[in-house]
Amino acid sequence: MTGHDRAAYRVAYDEVLAKWPADREALTVATPFGEAHVTVCGPRDAPPLLLLPGGGGATSASWYAQAADLARIRRVHAVDLPGAPGLSRAGDRHPRTVADLADWLDAVLDGLGVTVTDVGGHSYGGWIALHHALRAPARVRRLFLLDPTQCFAGFKTAYLLHALPMLLRPAPRRIRAFLEWETGGAVLDPDWLALQEAAAGFPAAKPVTGPRPAPDALRGLGVPVLLLVAANSRTHDPHQVVARAGALLPRVETAVLPDVSHHALPQSAPPALIRHLTGFLSAP
Repeated sequence: MTGHDRAAYRVAYDEVLAKWPADREALTVATPFGEAHVTVCGPRDAPPLLLLPGGGGATSASWYAQAADLARIRRVHAVDLPGAPGLSRAGDRHPRTVADLADWLDAVLDGLGVTVTDVGGHSYGGWIALHHALRAPARVRRLFLLDPTQCFAGFKTAYLLHALPMLLRPAPRRIRAFLEWETGGAVLDPDWLALQEAAAGFPAAKPVTGPRPAPDALRGLGVPVLLLVAANSRTHDPHQVVARAGALLPRVETAVLPDVSHHALPQSAPPALIRHLTGFLSAP
């Protein structure tokens, strides 16, 4: 990005971040894959919660609608993904495998001084969070997945076809058109939308992709899981996601969030979302 573009992106990022609680802090954590940017809020003596954003132009700032409520019961740590839009800085190495992502997340937790934590992820962030829980279950107390992709069902063909122009040649108008299609024309926060459009020129690395977690691995996961899916998601079949998760995960709670789509989350979430999250996280 040019200096002007980078400055414009930072302005858009800060506009969204301003919606977080005023007492938030910014931390930088060294990892084998560069420096992770973490936004932190909540009482220092509260149990920790790590939040992962979705892929594409999503960033940790997108959790602003839930940050204040979650910070009443948790020390919230929201991290920008490596090599993706946001304020994390890429290193000489880029994550190339699921194991690399797990190592990155372990390094983030180590740098924060966190041994065991609750973890939550939206979309691609849910995929990362689930894989990490499968590899390091002792570090995850509770796990919530918000309309996670590629965990329990594949992408719909129509979704991939609509996303293709944006992926091949990112441009603000293509990002806007795609989001308008997936959200069914829902009214989106203009500051959040501006941040997504500003990410069009971001020099992001190729994200790690891979198959869905193996059924046997999911059957063996002892971590309590809360799965929340978007009723209007065009990303995948929400009912298939719920059914497959219920059949595979031994300790899962599921719910369908009405009147919301995949890309409207988490910033345009219905009130039911925070009720589900706080109830789940507050359980012993």
